[in-house]
Amino acid sequence: MRTKIWKVDNIVDNNKIYPQIVDASSLLRDGELIAFPTETVYGLGANALNGQAVANIYQAKGRPSDNPLIVHIGHKEQLNGLVEEIPDVAHTLISRFWPGPLTLIFKKKEGVFPDTVTAGLASVAIRMPDHPLALQLIRESGCPVAAPSANLSGKPSPTTAQHVYEDLNGRIAGIVDGGATGVGLESTVLDITGDVPLILRPGGVTIEQLQEIIGHVEVDKGLLKEKEAPKAPGMKYKHYAPQAPLTLVDGSPSFLQSLVDEKRAEGLRVGIYTVSEHKHLYEADIILEGGTLKDLRTIAENMYGVLREFDHEGPDVIFGEAYPHEGIGEAIMNRLLKAASGRIIKED
Repeated sequence: MRTKIWKVDNIVDNNKIYPQIVDASSLLRDGELIAFPTETVYGLGANALNGQAVANIYQAKGRPSDNPLIVHIGHKEQLNGLVEEIPDVAHTLISRFWPGPLTLIFKKKEGVFPDTVTAGLASVAIRMPDHPLALQLIRESGCPVAAPSANLSGKPSPTTAQHVYEDLNGRIAGIVDGGATGVGLESTVLDITGDVPLILRPGGVTIEQLQEIIGHVEVDKGLLKEKEAPKAPGMKYKHYAPQAPLTLVDGSPSFLQSLVDEKRAEGLRVGIYTVSEHKHLYEADIILEGGTLKDLRTIAENMYGVLREFDHEGPDVIFGEAYPHEGIGEAIMNRLLKAASGRIIKED
């Protein structure tokens, strides 16, 4: 299969219909797989009402079929025909965070989605992305779009069209290239089907932001329980991992350097994933910085790109700094711990 690329300026005139989007949306509507930018990462879209098209997502990504998908919509009103009910808390959250990096889990309306979307669950995850090209593509297609991240399963999520091309060229019909994404981490997933809103995946909207709007919010304690069926995307299996094993280090730069020295003494090529404030403190074969401690959102924006850059540099092992579990730091550490398969060394 030849993968087509449509390059579109992400500064979109909403009064203009772009021929690239018309072409891509037509293929999407007819059951083909199309990658497109959102404000978080690039998504791999399929017509969410077409069971075979959605099944092709799992095949293209090598994704386990018991991992549910997020459905993307182009208008808030589109939600009415897709879910059993829209509780009051949903109206409050939608008015504040949609379009945006917040996925809400609703009780699904029976007979709407194939099981390939929901992995057989009684619920469905839905969001409205905050990216002009994503919205125009979904609206032009005329259908809800199921879209996980547009990468091979287990690899770092793509934040540029080039990342998508590296993973999925020849596996999908096309890529809408709208430049680099913004938030850099996937959406927050919030389950609102129970009595208390429950965060199933931290992401671009922080728990502090949610609490400010709706009060008490809980975080699912079963995020890393591998034996449970996942209730949301990103809750199960290894994710976001570079080719070399990554170990996080919760400690001082001097402690991290001592770990690096040990591995280099063994003849290994060692990489360090750090921040701009600490880069000058280290000696290693490869040192990559991902942002600044002054603004952890810069870490989020650059994280997947840095992890992919390590693949190009070819270290044998990677050590990465840990971050505070506060604000966007919670989502950053969630992704990094998955990328590291839970490996973290803490300084005494």
